[in-house]
Amino acid sequence: MGYGDPGCYNPESKVPTPNIDALARDGMRFTDAHAPGPLCHLSRYGLMTGRYPFRADVKRWSKHAVIEKDRTTIASLLKAQGYRTAMVGKWHLGFEEAGGYGGVLPGGPVDVGFDSFFGIRASTDIPDYFYIRDDRAVAPPTQPIAANESTAGGAWNRIQGKFWGAGKIGKEMKLEDVTPRFTEEAVAVIEKHDKQQPLMLYLAYPAPHTPWLPSDEFVGKSKAGMYGDFMMMVDAMIGRVLAAVEKSGMADDTLVVFSSDNGPVWYDKDVERFGHDSVAGLRGMKSDAWEGGHRMPFIVRWPKKVAASSVSAQTICFTDLLATFAAITGYQRKAAEGPDSFDFSPTLLGSDGGKSTRPPLVMKSGGGHMTVRVGNWKLIDALGSGGFSDPKRIKPARGGPVGQLYQLGNDPAESKNLYLERPEIVKRLRRAMGEVVGGR
Repeated sequence: MGYGDPGCYNPESKVPTPNIDALARDGMRFTDAHAPGPLCHLSRYGLMTGRYPFRADVKRWSKHAVIEKDRTTIASLLKAQGYRTAMVGKWHLGFEEAGGYGGVLPGGPVDVGFDSFFGIRASTDIPDYFYIRDDRAVAPPTQPIAANESTAGGAWNRIQGKFWGAGKIGKEMKLEDVTPRFTEEAVAVIEKHDKQQPLMLYLAYPAPHTPWLPSDEFVGKSKAGMYGDFMMMVDAMIGRVLAAVEKSGMADDTLVVFSSDNGPVWYDKDVERFGHDSVAGLRGMKSDAWEGGHRMPFIVRWPKKVAASSVSAQTICFTDLLATFAAITGYQRKAAEGPDSFDFSPTLLGSDGGKSTRPPLVMKSGGGHMTVRVGNWKLIDALGSGGFSDPKRIKPARGGPVGQLYQLGNDPAESKNLYLERPEIVKRLRRAMGEVVGGR
């Protein structure tokens, strides 16, 4: 989901998002919130552990568990504070799969702090496709499924539309049913919860990641094509979950966090065709070092705690949820727990006067470009997007810049590279990046 998809972030959005907009009306909308990496597995590792994903071997996820044994996660932290912890949705942080899918799948959610899990191992375009309950396949993938694309007539790029890879699928799974099924499972967790114990529910929809598979009631209802229709469906599913929280009587004492995991796959030709800018004037998209790849819609609703209809320009990262949850629940963190996590609860509660300053934010793009943010200054250590956008990587010209420097306060679209003009800022940011990368 792009920064400019929800209407509360982009008044010109062609996608109606009434439920996401209502969260912003009732809570705090962050305008400078970032995934710790512009790809699915990168952002999830940072979210779960409070640790930058470039510190871990996240590429192992396809066959191995990525989260290290005994590492504190937001789930294990809250479980230690007496919470029941449940997860529904896309994991994408790996299982130990040496034994295949027929037995126990170690290393997943229930081994890192969740009491229960119902979901899938990765995206609904990455085979194999099957549901997992706790640490076992509900029905192992045994039936072949052919690859699919929506490229006919040049309507979409290969990794857009109804795109999925060839592999095997479990007999009870249909890809178009995954998002509604996850909604049903999340609602069931809420409805069955014993209110004598606090609850933490992590709901990770794979949508609006490909394949874009809106239900019939949403087809043709947006002005942004198949993607917009699917986004409308996601918003409606969020509305169902929030309605379940309200019906349960827990809404007034529940902190809700809404965000996405990385930017969209939305090209210039899509903006021209639909008049919908999925990143609302930012540069780039998924996988990129540019802002469109990782600056995310991020909303927090917490009745009587977080001011309604408030907006914060505080720079935050998904890694910061661990420290923030620890502060809110009184958990005493050890130094190794969430080493890259910054407590932004004073911003939520309005007790910092809007003056909190996050330490340098460092991330790695899908193609390997390293980025550091210090205040409004942003340094990228190479040329090009470092991700899906063209040009992905540019060879420096003799006498030209070897990296990119932007002042996001007055140039959020990253249109003017100041690398050669401000060498003292480049030096300061390179030093800050080195200190973070060489740290924990």
